[in-house]
Amino acid sequence: MSTALPAPPPEALALSTRLAAQIAARIRAGGPMPLRDYLEAVLYSPGLGYYSAGARKFGAEGDFVTAPELGELYGRSLGFALAPVLAACRVPVLMELGGGSGALACSLLRTLAELDRLPQRYLMLDRSADLRERQRARIGEQLPALAERVEWLDAPPAAPFEGALVANEVIDALAPSCFSIAAEGDRERAVALAADGRFVEIDQAPATALATALAHLREHGIELPPGYRSEVLPELPAWLAAVTAPLVSGVAVFADYGYARREYYHPQRRMGTLIGHYRHHVIDDLFLWPGLVDWSASVDFTAVAEAGHAAGLELMSYDSQAGLLLGVGPARLLGELAGMDEAARYRLLAELKQLTLPGQMGERFKLMALGRGDAAQAWPLDGLGQRHLL
Repeated sequence: MSTALPAPPPEALALSTRLAAQIAARIRAGGPMPLRDYLEAVLYSPGLGYYSAGARKFGAEGDFVTAPELGELYGRSLGFALAPVLAACRVPVLMELGGGSGALACSLLRTLAELDRLPQRYLMLDRSADLRERQRARIGEQLPALAERVEWLDAPPAAPFEGALVANEVIDALAPSCFSIAAEGDRERAVALAADGRFVEIDQAPATALATALAHLREHGIELPPGYRSEVLPELPAWLAAVTAPLVSGVAVFADYGYARREYYHPQRRMGTLIGHYRHHVIDDLFLWPGLVDWSASVDFTAVAEAGHAAGLELMSYDSQAGLLLGVGPARLLGELAGMDEAARYRLLAELKQLTLPGQMGERFKLMALGRGDAAQAWPLDGLGQRHLL
């Protein structure tokens, strides 16, 4: 552990200790735990997991910064792209998965209001009760006139709807199955207890779902040599089918850090993409402060496209974040500079650079739009983008 890490406050450490004890009890009762289950526990255990407890997660005071937290530019660009889709719907609905701090919802609602393309309802589906309250407070404070359109859900709606679904940095927060390739074959990374009670990582025989997923990668030309470690999401097809099932006409937009499959499993990326963040520090100790560190893995967007196809969705576009911002019309965005003072123009240009430059978010952050029904044809980003990489 780096000595540069700021120590958590005592109340946070107490929650982490409780969570570690719960996980240890599960291992004592049931044996070694797949690393996927450990990650699920440290991220989502009720009241104790990273996304379930009350710690600040987003922005300069949190553990990481998402594109919507930088300012309005990302949300406005996405709003410009969604507006014609919503206009093509009889009763448009917009559903956001994993709404984070509520920053994206505020940007989208504000932009769509300016364009006279507000959805009839804005649905928020989030597993975290704590984040729901933060979203509710932010929307109520910033957009009180629109707050009545927003509804929070525990599960995807049963009734079908037309419009759009937006998932910004959601798939990377799904706990992945983690594997290693040994000389004797495929292995699943797991968590056990040492004699002194500490968590230790071990390898064990892969679960059936993981073994099937690895076979699928090899069938599609992915080489996994001995010593290679990475991740895969066997549950992705079922998850994507469930969250998109109510969308009968419109687009589902998935935005996240990730790669096309051949780049994701490139030989040079032999240690995988699983990474932890704590107070803007990168963490590689899987067992440091359970529940206080954000763990995520990059997204295999080829797998997202495959899951979408299996769910009856058409691939509408796949491109980098820079492609989104430039695709909706840089003149439209930069034209807003005209009425700004010098300080505001500087902030907007700095935000644009961070969102679009390859060394910043511009290239690693991708957006994939999957469509269904007539309204999907109104999605404006229909260029080739990077779909040739899939």
